Amino acid sequence: MPRKTIYDMSLETIYNALLQKLLKKGHTQQELDTIIHWLTGYDMHKVDMQIRYADFINNSPIINPKANQIKGTICGVRVETIEDPCMQKIRWLDKLVDDLAKGKSLDKILL
Repeated sequence: MPRKTIYDMSLETIYNALLQKLLKKGHTQQELDTIIHWLTGYDMHKVDMQIRYADFINNSPIINPKANQIKGTICGVRVETIEDPCMQKIRWLDKLVDDLAKGKSLDKILL
């Protein structure tokens, strides 16, 4: 059976992985929801968690206009050089969560 790509995984799977990463570092679900809302415009209380992750990203109510200022590496790849728009948005979210987990404040992360 072929392995699922990140695009085909459910939002619930990805969200829970991001949440666990933050909880282990002493952060909260509210902080994760704040990051997601800032980047995508979603209110996480109203989202169908069974949606495909790619559909969640591609159908975002908005993408924050400051998102293109997110810089740095995630998984060894510079987020600003990713050509696939969906993957770049996915990695932007990963980068924001990673920065919070590493101790940066939300004020600094959310440009």
